[in-house]
Amino acid sequence: MTYKTTLASLLAALAVAGAVQAQDTHSPAPYLAQDAKWAPAPPVLPAGADIAVLSGNPFAEGQFVLRLKLPAGYEVPAHIHSGDELITVISGEFNVGHGDKHDRDAGTLLTAGGFVEMPAGHPHFAWTGSETIVQIHGPGPFDITYMNPADNPVGQ
Repeated sequence: MTYKTTLASLLAALAVAGAVQAQDTHSPAPYLAQDAKWAPAPPVLPAGADIAVLSGNPFAEGQFVLRLKLPAGYEVPAHIHSGDELITVISGEFNVGHGDKHDRDAGTLLTAGGFVEMPAGHPHFAWTGSETIVQIHGPGPFDITYMNPADNPVGQ
């Protein structure tokens, strides 16, 4: 069993749920926050997150932009991605840390407007202090590999 989980297999479920907003990335279309089509995030993330895809397709080759809505107290265990992950905080309190183990003492609090770039292969973790919306963009396909295989919610 592999512990690297590619979100490509979850595209169909998200499309059915209405989370994919931008189908044609060649036609500019404004994005209004109140028009977000939120759906439960794929099970590669811990339960409780919602996702809205703003541009591109995070499950295929090419650039994408998505938003995650995370409840207060939400945690993403230490993990890496095969591509760069660029994260902007839209609202709330988003804490990030670097390393292969979740260590709240080693984190940095980001609030609305805060930004962090996680290079491909760089171990990191995150948690929220309040309901939080983050915007993530980068190259697809977006994947996640948990540092501790027991943290992978897929198959549990």
